[in-house]
Amino acid sequence: MSVAITVQVPDALAVHLEQFGDRLPDILERGLRDLVTERLDTIHDEQVIIEVLASQPSPEQMLALQPSLELQTRVSSLLARSKEGDLSRREERELERYLTLEHLVRMAKAHAYQQVIAPV
Repeated sequence: MSVAITVQVPDALAVHLEQFGDRLPDILERGLRDLVTERLDTIHDEQVIIEVLASQPSPEQMLALQPSLELQTRVSSLLARSKEGDLSRREERELERYLTLEHLVRMAKAHAYQQVIAPV
């Protein structure tokens, strides 16, 4: 079964797509697969951080907690685009989640640091 769809794209993109007209279904499928994979990676990073926070880590473990390079890159990209006013609503929510998570991690690290330098 197949379904016909109509998509409006900018002229510059249309020029590029014309040369791949017979492969458009494959291009769409690959793009969707990449988006799903990207989303799963993002969820994975968030989930790992949440699991560490919930596991009551030692102060040393908490201080060692670092986001993946991919997550750092994504957040940097979203922040830069946010400053330009170029985020979709979904991206705004995504950035807000990251900033909230970062705030929680910073607070937990500050608490862990206090425990390391001035143990009770």
